[in-house]
Amino acid sequence: MKVNRKIIEIDEELCNGCGQCVPSCAEGALEIIEGKAKLVAEVYCDGLGACIGECPTGALTVTERKADEFDEEAVEVFLRSKDKETPAQEEAMACGCPSSQIRDFASTGACEDANQPIQQQSQNSALVHWPVHIKLVPPTAPFLKGADLLVAADCTPVAYPDFHRDFLKGKAVMVGCPKLDDAEEYVQKFADVFKVAEIKSVSVLVMEVPCCQGLPVIIRKGMEKAGKNIPMEKLVISTRGDLMSRYRLAA
Repeated sequence: MKVNRKIIEIDEELCNGCGQCVPSCAEGALEIIEGKAKLVAEVYCDGLGACIGECPTGALTVTERKADEFDEEAVEVFLRSKDKETPAQEEAMACGCPSSQIRDFASTGACEDANQPIQQQSQNSALVHWPVHIKLVPPTAPFLKGADLLVAADCTPVAYPDFHRDFLKGKAVMVGCPKLDDAEEYVQKFADVFKVAEIKSVSVLVMEVPCCQGLPVIIRKGMEKAGKNIPMEKLVISTRGDLMSRYRLAA
């Protein structure tokens, strides 16, 4: 059914086919076809414009026009069908690992092992999925469904030597920098995650430095925007790599 609504419009003359917009569309509505970004189907585009900020040429805009109604159920079916295509795609890429391709390491296969340095294979990595960056993780990622979520400032895994063992084990993880990245973009991303993923709990791991303290605030704003109240704790790491504090944040 056609309705008057907001939807993405692509200027093909400005589009250079870089593909930076594709992973930012949680609904999978954009693909690179014949060297240009294309809208796969109008029903997959929610018109919110999360992809616009990723376009370096300004080829993407939000316009208001007659278009097929956004269909959330159709999006879920479409994304599941794309997930089923992933094994064949991975085989064709000879174990390649694009930054935004969803991967589940819960059952480690030969392809994943082949990509690890010999020393790494002997360690007990607790990472069970890819991608991990906040910008690249789609809200509909299967590994987020019903997960205990660890949101880590991107300096924390470097500072804390036992990050995998003490914090990551048994959790889905999203990593980013509250100082260098777009805070409002993060608020919207977490709002989208909390709306669809049924997150059970959130652990926020930050450094002791002042610029890190905005991360729990961003996550709380995302919860409020999504109308959710999820148990959350804050963990603070010193610049010397020690756990300084760990406490529940008030709902």
